[in-house]
Amino acid sequence: MSWEPWLVESSQLKYRGIVEALEADLKSGQIQPGDRLPPQRLIAEKLGVDLTTVTRAFNEARRRGLVEANAGRGTFIRRRIDDGEMLGVGAPPAVDLSMNIPPQPASANLKRLIPETIANLLSEEHGMLNLHYQESTGSDADRAAAAAWLGRRIGHVRPSSIVLANGAQSALYAICATLLSPGDSIAAGFVTYPGLKAVAKQLGLALSPLAMDEHGILPDAFEACCRGRPPKALYVIPAIDNPTTTTLPEDRRRAIAAIAQRYGVEIIEDDPYSVLQVDALSPIVTFAPELTWHIATLSKCTTPALRIAYVVTPGAARAMRLAGVIRAVSLMVPPINAALVSRWILSGIVDDLTGSIRDENMARQRLAKTIFGDADISADRCGHHIWLRMPPYWRAADFVDHAGRSGISVVPGSAFAIGPESPEALRLSLGVAPDRTALVDALKELANLLSQPAVAIKAIV
Repeated sequence: MSWEPWLVESSQLKYRGIVEALEADLKSGQIQPGDRLPPQRLIAEKLGVDLTTVTRAFNEARRRGLVEANAGRGTFIRRRIDDGEMLGVGAPPAVDLSMNIPPQPASANLKRLIPETIANLLSEEHGMLNLHYQESTGSDADRAAAAAWLGRRIGHVRPSSIVLANGAQSALYAICATLLSPGDSIAAGFVTYPGLKAVAKQLGLALSPLAMDEHGILPDAFEACCRGRPPKALYVIPAIDNPTTTTLPEDRRRAIAAIAQRYGVEIIEDDPYSVLQVDALSPIVTFAPELTWHIATLSKCTTPALRIAYVVTPGAARAMRLAGVIRAVSLMVPPINAALVSRWILSGIVDDLTGSIRDENMARQRLAKTIFGDADISADRCGHHIWLRMPPYWRAADFVDHAGRSGISVVPGSAFAIGPESPEALRLSLGVAPDRTALVDALKELANLLSQPAVAIKAIV
């Protein structure tokens, strides 16, 4: 019998909803020990979620003892779960290296900062207006604060060209819905942010993979793509690319901007990480402002919980078009969150938080470099993920399975691939581990696993 995937809608996180659905079907007898689960990609397509979400669900189900992987054959139900039985007893503690979120060092003190700032905002004259409906573009005050923050990296930005969104993913969806129609294509690196893949699937868009090297997307590959039937847009993460960690050099940014201008291709510049870099380069929007939709989020430099991102559009008229899509999809950002971030920008708290996260990232990157030694890794010292290429004797999918048995969640390169190439690599996110000790333990476990040929591991198992 094969499991018919579904998810528990009431679960706060989708990956847990998948695991809870699997557990429910086990308890009800819908599936039995020995039943094979469908491939992860098919489950993702069936449920309309990212492959990374399904990977996390499989890792969690494995940690709880619900399933087991058989290299080369698939994933199978391990044992029946009785109603009174505790799940996960005897399982190793889970360490999640799959979610790419920033660390939260104690110095950030978000437990105090968030409620204190909200209380101050609401206690001020007219402060209760922060609980009212606002314009879909964002308030004038919040757009002005955004312009001040963005202006440090982009140069002069008109507040009228800025639109607030509920995080970078919502911004990406709204931009694509504004610019493209079903059947249109977006060019991107041959491995790219899974959120783009989800948007493309939802909107019926085609993805055109571009060759990359150690410095990111190759301008020649982009131009070759444009010579035939030019894509309607190019998606690019210019700094600390997700997943490869590459940063486009300035000459390559200029070349890409020039090619886009020559062929009239819109640029979607998703730039969550450059604010973390000590010596950040000029973003692509500075070279082609008339074509570039620049997304800057607070999720990677403060906390993803606030769900605030800013989009610099190619002008006020196009900002209003984008706001129309946001109005239809989510109406507006939470006004109290937007006001909180504006207060933090103007008071310098955002800079302090970013500095704390940068320092913690650098410390964790040093630990990872020491632990992995000569392994084939790409990383940016200021970022919170690394790209680990597999040695010849490991397949990424097998490595993910074995890591999961040790209670460690990681993401294979296939989750990021948009073309026929699926790199034998992993993205390891260093930020979500609660502290450096937990991170070190997990990384040592992975390094030990990496040093052993898969055939030897199979013999032991």
